[in-house]
Amino acid sequence: MKAEIVFKYFPNLSDNQQHQFVQLEELYKDWNLKINVVSRKDIEELYLRHVLHSLGIAKVQTFKPGSEILDVGTGGGFPGIPLAILFPESKFTLVDSIGKKIKVVEEVVEGLQLQNVTPINSRVEELNAQFDFIVSRAVAAMPTFVHWVKGRIKKESVHERRNGILYLKGGDLSEELKDYRNAEIFELSDYFTEEFYDTKKVVYLPMKFKG
Repeated sequence: MKAEIVFKYFPNLSDNQQHQFVQLEELYKDWNLKINVVSRKDIEELYLRHVLHSLGIAKVQTFKPGSEILDVGTGGGFPGIPLAILFPESKFTLVDSIGKKIKVVEEVVEGLQLQNVTPINSRVEELNAQFDFIVSRAVAAMPTFVHWVKGRIKKESVHERRNGILYLKGGDLSEELKDYRNAEIFELSDYFTEEFYDTKKVVYLPMKFKG
């Protein structure tokens, strides 16, 4: 299952975007041999398990030109890199505390010639910046994640949906989200028909601001 699975669900890509999505496999396979950031099984199903999964966020929220998105715990660049290809006029900051993972991100970004991605080797708590949305892929339970990103979300929203967190998660989230009554859960099976997405979700958590 190659890049065609992306084109099936995102049919309006430019030639350059299609080319970048196709390039992803070769870049990740090459770098994964040097620095193992994706399991062998996952690299064989890169588009199903990583690329399209990342783009599930785009089915819930499109990002406007000039908007700034932070990907926390990006690992090898997910969901940030696929989203950056899809939204070339938005700015993406990809942060991870593990240097070798950010090295892979840097090389993939360079290989794709992405102009809208800034990889940073850091913990999110050490970033001194604010963003419209924070995206991530199940790096921690929601209460922990909310604590990490406190103060990192801009108060002024430029999108119809309020600024906040867009989090890729799976399984039963009732316990984890019980303290977040304003969280919205979007089932990825509503957008993608592959069995892999039967339990996968996007959680949207708008950030509340005092005053």
